[in-house]
Amino acid sequence: MAEETIFSKIVRREIPSDIVYQDDRVTAFRDINPRARVHILIIPNKLIPSVNEIQEEDEALIGHLFTVAAQVARQENIASDGYRLIFNCGRNGGQEVPHLHMHLLGGEPLKGFGFNC
Repeated sequence: MAEETIFSKIVRREIPSDIVYQDDRVTAFRDINPRARVHILIIPNKLIPSVNEIQEEDEALIGHLFTVAAQVARQENIASDGYRLIFNCGRNGGQEVPHLHMHLLGGEPLKGFGFNC
């Protein structure tokens, strides 16, 4: 079984966070160390340590992360200008918290933030 993370405590609101969206499956909150004007983390409420641990039973949940990302982008008024979604996986991939999370970055040009394709 996966170890509880700081994100698990944010989901349960045991740690204060600027939550911008929450339902029974997903929580989205502002990153405390933003890399862009808008930097929101979108996480499943269920603890999945990384992309490597996603199971077939999680497919609908993972799809819901993307639906919520689009909704939050509209809510933050960045959808029309564009935004970036990032998953990091494992230490070499830059993942710092072992709880699957999607970074939503936007509100400014993101050319210096990685791959442009």
